[in-house]
Amino acid sequence: MDRVDSSADDSALDDGNTPELSEVAISKHLATSIVASGANTNARRLSSVGQDFNYPLDLHTFPVSHLSERTRRPSVIRADSGTETIATIASSLKDSVPPTRTQTFESTTAILNQIRPLQYEEPPTVPDQVARKQNRRSIIQFAALCWCFALEGWNDGSVGPLLPVIQTYYSVGFSVVSLLFVSNCCGFIIGAGANVWLNERLGFGKVVMILGSLFLLTTYVIQSPAPPFPALVVSFLFAGFGMSLQGAQANGFVGSLKKNKSAKLMMLHASYGMGAFCSPLVATQFSQARHWSFHYIISAGIAVSNTVILCAVFRFKRQEELLMEIGQEPSEDAFTTTPTSVNLYQQIFNIRVVHLLAVFALIYVGVEVTIGGMPQYGWIVTFIIRERDGGAAAGYISSGFFGGLTLGRLALMYINKRIGEHTVVFIYVLLSIGLELTVWFVPSIIENAVAVSFVGVLLGPLWPILVGHGARVIPAYLFTACMGLITGVGMAGSAALPFITGILASKYGIKSLQPFLVAMMCTMVGLWALIPNTRRIA
Repeated sequence: MDRVDSSADDSALDDGNTPELSEVAISKHLATSIVASGANTNARRLSSVGQDFNYPLDLHTFPVSHLSERTRRPSVIRADSGTETIATIASSLKDSVPPTRTQTFESTTAILNQIRPLQYEEPPTVPDQVARKQNRRSIIQFAALCWCFALEGWNDGSVGPLLPVIQTYYSVGFSVVSLLFVSNCCGFIIGAGANVWLNERLGFGKVVMILGSLFLLTTYVIQSPAPPFPALVVSFLFAGFGMSLQGAQANGFVGSLKKNKSAKLMMLHASYGMGAFCSPLVATQFSQARHWSFHYIISAGIAVSNTVILCAVFRFKRQEELLMEIGQEPSEDAFTTTPTSVNLYQQIFNIRVVHLLAVFALIYVGVEVTIGGMPQYGWIVTFIIRERDGGAAAGYISSGFFGGLTLGRLALMYINKRIGEHTVVFIYVLLSIGLELTVWFVPSIIENAVAVSFVGVLLGPLWPILVGHGARVIPAYLFTACMGLITGVGMAGSAALPFITGILASKYGIKSLQPFLVAMMCTMVGLWALIPNTRRIA
């Protein structure tokens, strides 16, 4: 291996002369120059440091093929570079002053400060995408249940306008045509009892879609051609049975939600009110036509859409599976298993709060129907006509009551949440009692009409609150079955309390309506005070 003394060559460069460089010398300057010609200024410092060495350097042959294209450009000294090029670069290195460490740091910092950080949006993570999908699926499920409740409201709202033409067409009086409503109430009670067994055997999806919606569809198919009166009575039984199943299952499903449960219950029952509001507008037109029963063809079309939507959304699955699809883990009670020897009905009837809620529902629905829900008009309309000398326009008071019922379920959600649902029930019922007292003692049609509308606003949220409260105090695995029983008993109240009102009116006059309503509302206050605010574990 060749060795060369670096001091001789460096001194020749310092004198500004171009020495005759051997191949070995060129290799030495090549190594120095390659480092000196880099973009990093620290590299030039290293080249000048090499001049202080007093011992010989070992120079090895470096293959040119290992250098990059930029390194092999003519601006860098290579083995094939001319002598003039070497002398020019060496002279420039002599005049340059190596930068200090501080200058090097400052120049590097200045360059880094001019570099703008990359701005980019991180792609959505998998959990975010899953959460959005679950939220979208939850909205679709809730919308399907609202459509189901709107159909129930449509069914109930169409009876009143068609009742006079039904009496004329079949040549029956009020006592005979009342069999339609007795049959409907019996269907609700049968459905409430059957719902417990069906929910255990078939589950949410099949009970709601196959049975509930198909029974409603069968009802309208029977009613469309104006069948004989006995067949019409049976169709009302089917309607009550189907609505009982759908109402219990939908209330149980929404009541089991953990997110926005109270608000969704209010909107669910408000959709019932919207259906009951729209149906009379259409039924009134058919009541003036020759083929009055063709109204039920429209109802059948809505029932078909209801069946298709429920099948597509819930896909015959059980409630626990559907809740897991929207990201809600079933509660511990949902997996509770009981010995086969323990009857499911026995478990339900052993829960004290179920009885209290059922009696409360009976009185609440009875008061609601007594005020505004008789077949042709509410008893309140009869009271206004006979006690306040109102005319035929008094029938709009009943519409004002149900309009207030729907409005209250939507407008009072914030107050319910702010005050607390258990406490707000006392406030609403006590205010309703005060308004009924004004109807009782103030002989003014306008004041009475306004008061009745506000009673509807205050009573509207009570049923959704009852369902939501039941979800808190009833075990989860029994909640849907219990809600079916509570709903059935409540619908029995829709027949019982108006019947008692009629008996009192026949003996004491229609003026007995207001004392009876006030007494029932006071009973509601006492019952709600007995209902625990939280679930009690035995």
